[in-house]
Amino acid sequence: MEKFKDIDIYIEEYGNKLIDFLPNLLGAMLMLFIGLWIIKIINKFIRRFFDKKEYDPTLENFIASLINWGLKILLFVLVVTQLGVESASLVAIIGAAGLAIGLALQGSLANFAGGVLILLIKPFRVGHFIKAQGIEGTVKEISIFNTKLTTFGNQLAILPNGKLSNDNIINYTEEGIRRENLIFGIGYDDDIKLAKEILLNLINEQETVIQEEGKFPMIVVAELGDSSVNLSLRYWATNDNFWALRWLMLEEGKGRLEAAGITIPFPQRDVHHFNLEKISAPVKNN
Repeated sequence: MEKFKDIDIYIEEYGNKLIDFLPNLLGAMLMLFIGLWIIKIINKFIRRFFDKKEYDPTLENFIASLINWGLKILLFVLVVTQLGVESASLVAIIGAAGLAIGLALQGSLANFAGGVLILLIKPFRVGHFIKAQGIEGTVKEISIFNTKLTTFGNQLAILPNGKLSNDNIINYTEEGIRRENLIFGIGYDDDIKLAKEILLNLINEQETVIQEEGKFPMIVVAELGDSSVNLSLRYWATNDNFWALRWLMLEEGKGRLEAAGITIPFPQRDVHHFNLEKISAPVKNN
């Protein structure tokens, strides 16, 4: 009978505690649902605000993500406090947990710091075509921890911001124009002046090539190669016209050179054959 009395005492004691704790639990759950709803509304308001002001898309995504995570962390603190956890204890727990998480997620923190650097320095923006870490593509999104590129083949490349902020980056879009350097190899017996004239006339016929002081098309002998004389055709074009102009020049340039009787030689190598038996045969003395 005494055991049953002890059980009744425990049930009554913990039942009373549960009843006393129930309002806090219900309040915390209500606070959680209302808080998430308010955060959702704030996120929508922030997105609309940025859309109206036409800020940099990179800045929009970064600030929106930062505000979203900050509000959720604040909500978590309020909910835990509502459950009866003291603020001082909660701060100590968060500090210890933050230290442990920081040690465990050093790479993620480096990516976060890299995202902040990219946002401040702005080596590229959404829509820019860049080359980084051996990958070329158009910047699709810059988030807190990584940057997403869309490659030529329409694949999605995800680059961590930590490495990206400390690596070499080539931004093909920033300047608005690019200079091309096309190499055409002709035979050693061909007329160099004629080949240069043909290619220079061809590039000057194109309306999309830039014709202004300091950026006029030019062609020079770049190298006397092993099997060809290499001509370097240099010209400037806007980013929008760059690739179409390059492809046209490669195809049309080859056609016009061949039509004029100028050869585009294959790599060649002279091979000399020696009769080793005659060389190594001993000389007879009479």
